[in-house]
Amino acid sequence: MSKDSQHIIFDMDDTLIHCNKYFDLILGEFFELMTRWFEKYGVTTEQVRTKQMEIDVAGVDKLGFASANFPQSLIDTYRFFCNQHQKTPVLHEEEQLFKLGLSVYDQEIEAYPGMVETLDTLQNEGHRLYLYTGGESRIQKRKIEQMKLADFFDDRIYIRQHKNVKALEEILSAGQFNRSLTWMIGNSLRTDVVPALTAGINSIYIKQKREWHYNLVELKQEPHNVLYTVSALTEVPDIILGNAVATS
Repeated sequence: MSKDSQHIIFDMDDTLIHCNKYFDLILGEFFELMTRWFEKYGVTTEQVRTKQMEIDVAGVDKLGFASANFPQSLIDTYRFFCNQHQKTPVLHEEEQLFKLGLSVYDQEIEAYPGMVETLDTLQNEGHRLYLYTGGESRIQKRKIEQMKLADFFDDRIYIRQHKNVKALEEILSAGQFNRSLTWMIGNSLRTDVVPALTAGINSIYIKQKREWHYNLVELKQEPHNVLYTVSALTEVPDIILGNAVATS
């Protein structure tokens, strides 16, 4: 690496590849089922959406990015409304919901616009690229293989079920990163930006038009390191270049 080279850590889901849109599709089917099953009780889509979101976020806080959390959140939401309206839960309906929830992990993987070009540019400019993603190893490795991301990240790939301040700090400490030359690139304020600011590394927040509620937290700290907000992955190389030139 040259003196201008940076260590650039990328999140994967909804930074490099699409993720939330598949959950939204499955949730759309879930809302249709729920409003049909609970039609006579007057249950609305918004009521179901609010309760599922509450249960889902609580599950991630407790269990991390476990694959069973999402389908279980659908079942727990169903049971909540059954209890609220004295409806006896039906086993085959719960089984249908669990199967529906798990199907989100079988969706075809799609890269965000400019993914390959962005990674190519940064790699060709001599920067060291790392991948840091939250989830179960089996599921995340399948995505990595299908997108051929090892071409850019080699063995510099970190998969963690809990993606938080502690997990990032462990990665940085084990890898002996120069923190002034290290960047965290991601779409989540909670799991990407806040841990980066806490660890004293630079960060680029890729703001999505529609974001998972879990990812949205208030930035309570004043960043003492560099923080940019962009709307597209393709904006990243120019920011990295500009800062490398400015500090050289």
